[in-house]
Amino acid sequence: MADQTSTPAQVAEADKAYWAANVRIILISLVIWAVVSFGFGILLRPLLSGIAVGGTDLGFWFAQQGSILVFLALIFNYAWRMNKLDAEFGVEEE
Repeated sequence: MADQTSTPAQVAEADKAYWAANVRIILISLVIWAVVSFGFGILLRPLLSGIAVGGTDLGFWFAQQGSILVFLALIFNYAWRMNKLDAEFGVEEE
């Protein structure tokens, strides 16, 4: 991120941009998590009850299995996005 010619102001701006991007990724992941777990599994379950998946209604499926699969996808997506972000800002692990 910082090389020998970087000024403290440039480093501070790069740090702010990095953390802003990091927080944006976290907030998007949290919104997806909330929609899937609380939205589909609890709040929208009555609306999803007419759709059958694996012998049960879609709301129950999201509450029991779908949310777990989405959570796993969020974990892998977060790791992949953070690796890209780290490389972009030059703070990747060696």
